[in-house]
Amino acid sequence: MMKRFTKPVFLFLMLCLTVLYAQAQNIVISGSVTDKLSKEPIPGAGITVKGKTVGTSANSVGKFAFSTSEKAPFTLVISFLGYTSVEKLITGNTADLTIELEQAGILGQEVVISASRTPERILESPVSIERMSQSTIKELAAPSFYDALANMKGVEVSTQSLTFKSVNTRGFNSNGNTRFNQFVDGMDNQAPGLNFSVGNIVGINDLDVDNVELLPGASSALYGAGGINGTMLMTSKSPFDYQGPSFQFKSGINHVNDNNTGVQPYNQLDIRLAKAWKNKFAIKGTFSFLQAQDWQADNFSDFDRSARTGKSGTRSSDPNYDGINVYGDEVSQNMRNVAQSVLNAGTSAFVQGAMGLPAAPTAAQIAAFKSNPAGLNALNGFLSSNATMRPFYAGLNTPGLLPNQNVSRTGYDESSLVDYKTQSLKVSGSANYRFSKTIEAIAQVYWGSGTSVYTGSDRYSLRNFSIGQYKLELKGQDFFIRGYTTQERSGDSYIASILGSYINETSKKSTDWFPQYVGNYIGAKSQGATDAAAYAAARAAADQGRFVPGSPEFETAKNKIMNTTISGSDFSKGIYGAKFNDKTNLYHYEGMYNLSNLLNNVVEFQVGASYRLYQLRSNGTIFDDLVNKIDIKEYGSFGQLGKKFFDDKFKLTVSGRYDKSTNFDGRFTPRITGVYTVAKNNNIRLSYQTGYRNPTTQNQYIDLSIGGGSQRLIGGIPELLNKYNLYSNPAYTDVSYRAFLNSAAGGTPDPSLLKTYNFDPKGVRPESVQAYEIGYRGLLGPKFLIDAYAYYNSYKDFITSVDIYQKDINGSNFTKFGVPVNAPGKVTSYGAALGIDYLLANYNLSGNISYNKIGDIPDNYINDFNTPTIRYNLGIGRKELIKNVGFNVNYRWQGKFYWNSSFASGDVPAFGSLDAQVNFKIPSVNSMIKVGGSNVLNKYNFTSYGNPAVGAIYYVAYAFNP
Repeated sequence: MMKRFTKPVFLFLMLCLTVLYAQAQNIVISGSVTDKLSKEPIPGAGITVKGKTVGTSANSVGKFAFSTSEKAPFTLVISFLGYTSVEKLITGNTADLTIELEQAGILGQEVVISASRTPERILESPVSIERMSQSTIKELAAPSFYDALANMKGVEVSTQSLTFKSVNTRGFNSNGNTRFNQFVDGMDNQAPGLNFSVGNIVGINDLDVDNVELLPGASSALYGAGGINGTMLMTSKSPFDYQGPSFQFKSGINHVNDNNTGVQPYNQLDIRLAKAWKNKFAIKGTFSFLQAQDWQADNFSDFDRSARTGKSGTRSSDPNYDGINVYGDEVSQNMRNVAQSVLNAGTSAFVQGAMGLPAAPTAAQIAAFKSNPAGLNALNGFLSSNATMRPFYAGLNTPGLLPNQNVSRTGYDESSLVDYKTQSLKVSGSANYRFSKTIEAIAQVYWGSGTSVYTGSDRYSLRNFSIGQYKLELKGQDFFIRGYTTQERSGDSYIASILGSYINETSKKSTDWFPQYVGNYIGAKSQGATDAAAYAAARAAADQGRFVPGSPEFETAKNKIMNTTISGSDFSKGIYGAKFNDKTNLYHYEGMYNLSNLLNNVVEFQVGASYRLYQLRSNGTIFDDLVNKIDIKEYGSFGQLGKKFFDDKFKLTVSGRYDKSTNFDGRFTPRITGVYTVAKNNNIRLSYQTGYRNPTTQNQYIDLSIGGGSQRLIGGIPELLNKYNLYSNPAYTDVSYRAFLNSAAGGTPDPSLLKTYNFDPKGVRPESVQAYEIGYRGLLGPKFLIDAYAYYNSYKDFITSVDIYQKDINGSNFTKFGVPVNAPGKVTSYGAALGIDYLLANYNLSGNISYNKIGDIPDNYINDFNTPTIRYNLGIGRKELIKNVGFNVNYRWQGKFYWNSSFASGDVPAFGSLDAQVNFKIPSVNSMIKVGGSNVLNKYNFTSYGNPAVGAIYYVAYAFNP
């Protein structure tokens, strides 16, 4: 009995002693957290032991107290949404610890790197720069940080689909912008087969963004080829500095009041995990998945592709209707030419039989046969009486019966051909090892896959495509060495217009459809029908047997064509393919060393070099690489020297870079910048920059049929021009070809109107720009920041494109080519922008306005400035309107402008768009609930002609440890 009692008592005493001992070993910490500027307490501020989950949060008056068994010394991290985190070293019990947190992004104090490739305050940047911090991203109303780029000063965004957007600054916007560079953690984020970035489809998860820096204008002197109109650098969070789990789930709707689809769900999940051990080794991983119904392109306006201009008409009123977002109707023929082709075939067959020839007669044999009156009479008798030949003979020989009119095949709406079930899967990860406090090795991967729609010279359905980026890097305080590769895989992607045309060919070949159309038109007119009735009857007859969207025949043909590669097409066997087979790769190696510390910071001096290899591997579905593999090599080096003068009030920086590419001569791009401090936190900047870009991989080597087969895009280097004999068999200019067609329509074709286009013997060359800028950025008091600039750009050898028409060997038909060329003379542009940020009673008021204008352009230059003259943004927000509740509202407006591209041209109307969000912070669990939306007034708008109109996205989001 005694033993039974003694044992539990002994265990109880031991437990008490253990607890007392543990308490004796605990370290007790207490203190308060306040706002550095207002001195107000910050309720809910998080206090944690760095690298651990141990901690607490400040109470309603900013006070905190907790104990920990963590062995001293250790680091305490104090943080709160919208503030810059503070770290404190704890060596033992600490009472009345006073912590002051600074609002992240206090006006003008942000540090930027990209402007000079070295850290400096944004106020002292020698060139214009825009920055988005992680605290800003948490408060955004837009669905993602990438969507919010359009709110930056001077930034334009072309939206081609829900997940595919192209960013640009200072004019010459395009759907796939090859004049703008985008980097993610130092890696060029372009798809190597396209030479431009595919939005943020493969990029940073919103939870992993540390900051975004954007340089409007030329930046080749520091970042190499490309970036002639701007460069953006996105940096992810370090797993050493931002540890633990984070996740965000966003659920919402789009397509509100959309007659195409009705309301559709929008869902996105983001996850980030990071962990570090003893500040030596760290890993992180991110996951993001978005699923939604994409915006549908439904511009059915009639378009004249040869003139690149709209025309009035519909499918029922225009026999040669070609809808912007209708595909298959690009295939067009002249009615009289069709009739003549039928008679030519009948003539050939009759002469062969009459002369007893074993094969079709030659042109000379036919001419000899016709020279004999008896033969000619017999032939005309046959053509005028044969049931097949008679309508066409009558049409060409009866005045007014058969018009000189082009007619097009009946096309299919984009919604019947393109996959709008948008999905975007992104994963990334890194392993980081620190050899010392300043030297770190990084192995990193970004991989993205999904389904989207992209607009180039056509509309492309990107299905199950993927891009992976893989990097190894060693960096220190003064240097970095990195190597990475980008692997592009087209998956099941295909061309929408080719798909529509080939479905038509599968149901009925054009060689049958057009004669049926013309024959039935002649028949209807012969019976007294009006023109409109005859056209309708002809189309109804020719369209008999046409595959109807949704029918088994349509789906069978569609699936077969979209899963057959373009290079696998064999028209003689009835095999048609619209699918890409692209496996293009990029390999890049670069290094940089900052010698400033070695020079005791008397001057700032940096040097760097890079090497890049493009491996074009499309198997003949994009490039001219069906037989030969194509490699393009580029290398370059740069240096930059900076020095402060006049008691450090003036800083002068001189930079220069030399680059060489396989197909082009080397070139040097200098940059000179100066920053003068006129007063504390007030600086004037002046810069002269040069930039250039090599013709893209497609500018050089593309060989692709587009527009349903109505046009072929080819590269502009001599190798491709010689392939199609454009030096030996010159083609004619677009303007002269249309003049010739007009003369033919009048009944008297005049070949003398055709004017030859002469290509440069060296082919297309790199484009360059000289950019001049003056700007001012300063604080007018602690709460008012102003930034303004004006610029002037002069482009030389501006890369544009020409449409030309080449006669075939027989001289009867013309083939349309689209070829990149350099515009003669200079192209100039100019503009200005103003941005203001003002803190008013803890409200953040912001606004910016930009002005962009094209100046001088050469004669016959196709103006593709594609930029509104005026655009502005207005914003208001407050991190804490009432306790734990904040909001942000942004209004964006841009003026009307004309959009010109190889896909479509037309007016983009002026529009305004309002984004808004309200958030509720839950400090006890370090979480936030956000309710918001983009374009909340649901005013559908489009940013570039031929792309879908975009409506509202409304969402509710929950984020933990954002």
